[in-house]
Amino acid sequence: MTDEIYRMPATELAARISAKELSPVEVTDAALERMERLDPVLHAFCEPTHDLARSTAANIAKRISHGESVGPLAGVPIAIKDLIAVKGVRTAMGSPIYRDFVPDEDDVAVERVKAADAVILGKTTVPEFGYSGAGHNPVSPAARNPWNTAMTPGGSSAGSGASVAAGISPVALGTDGGGSVRIPSAHCGIYGFKASMGRVPMYPGARDERYPGASSWESLGHIGPMTRTVADAALLMSVLAGPDPRDRYSLPAGDVDWLAAPEGGISGMRVAFSPDWGYMSVDPAVREITTQAAKVFEKQLGCTVEEADPGWDDPFEAFWAVVVGDTDLAGMRALLDTYGSEMSPNVVDILSRNWSAEELTTAKTIRKAVYNKMWRFMQNYDLLITPTLAVPPFALYNQGPEIIDGRMLPSTAWLGFTFPINLTGQPAASVPAGFTSDGLPVGLQIIGRHLADASVLRASAAFEAAAPWASHWPSVPEGM
Repeated sequence: MTDEIYRMPATELAARISAKELSPVEVTDAALERMERLDPVLHAFCEPTHDLARSTAANIAKRISHGESVGPLAGVPIAIKDLIAVKGVRTAMGSPIYRDFVPDEDDVAVERVKAADAVILGKTTVPEFGYSGAGHNPVSPAARNPWNTAMTPGGSSAGSGASVAAGISPVALGTDGGGSVRIPSAHCGIYGFKASMGRVPMYPGARDERYPGASSWESLGHIGPMTRTVADAALLMSVLAGPDPRDRYSLPAGDVDWLAAPEGGISGMRVAFSPDWGYMSVDPAVREITTQAAKVFEKQLGCTVEEADPGWDDPFEAFWAVVVGDTDLAGMRALLDTYGSEMSPNVVDILSRNWSAEELTTAKTIRKAVYNKMWRFMQNYDLLITPTLAVPPFALYNQGPEIIDGRMLPSTAWLGFTFPINLTGQPAASVPAGFTSDGLPVGLQIIGRHLADASVLRASAAFEAAAPWASHWPSVPEGM
């Protein structure tokens, strides 16, 4: 039964637990057993919470036996990225600065999954403060890709992606400031959804001025579900979405029926396909797989698809200046004197650079230009699809490949498809599009118009039905 449980989506687990066909204790024990077998190899979890999970599951089981009502995630195991605060659980954020930090409050998203009676299995591995698209940091073992454990699972929601792909947890929470839900979802062959900016409130993460480093990414950051199915992501969004006074960016509720959003076809939609934004180098296998995926929208889903680009120049330098503008730079630089020698070199480099006022304000102007090009472009299209990433998974302990399709490039060039959608705040998802000849996953990014979250979920579900992926499982070596 344990092997059957780990293959069940969250929607099925919740329904069967509510119907008393499965016990939340049985489901939790199965998840923890799988963690104990696989995580010594994967290192998806930097802070497992076995006792918390078991006590939560026992409490839910007791309430069900007494005929009490339970939440929509009752008994569903969930993994929480280690940039998201869980009260009373060590939250290091991949940094020596917070090696022993224990939050005194839950993040809003954690409050909501707890209220929905999910079972928290633990905190998942991240690069330091999320400042990377890979999965290694200075304070815990590097997360590994379940499809090939010599490869990165992507980041910064690295462990969350590995946990879901390996079937340790059916769902996980990630954060996304430049692609960090979509990147590991693509590399791990799972579904990742970044809702519109403000759909899921964030606090204290990215909002609490008391914690330099943790309080970065305020105007870019999102929290989103990482799942094996689109329906599971919709279920999580039904719990996570809605305003909160602690987050000044949070949006009103009511314009999206999250559970119904994936339903219905997308025939007649106008879809733009950009294989490279007009300027990026893309691995030939990724280009081929995503081009074939784009054809599914036209040949099987009834869409009109044309190749087109929004027309901006590469805004990567501006993106990092926006990140720095969101950062407590003085607070972080003060901590460099104590911790700098232990910290990730890429984080130290960003913090140590002599940023000028003109660089920071020019970045905001470029952000406006990117958004203005995008909204004008999207007037002609219902959806925009691209590769999620320019390359398949690559070897551990790298920030990225320096050669893509024969060109020498910065080691961050592979991330070029995701971060512009954080500059614009639009909804976007990564869906599994296929596999390379080496058996490594490739993702397709689906981008919607401003606030058109339901369209992204519906298009994702339509593609999922046409090109199913949830039955594909990696063969993970066991660590015991």
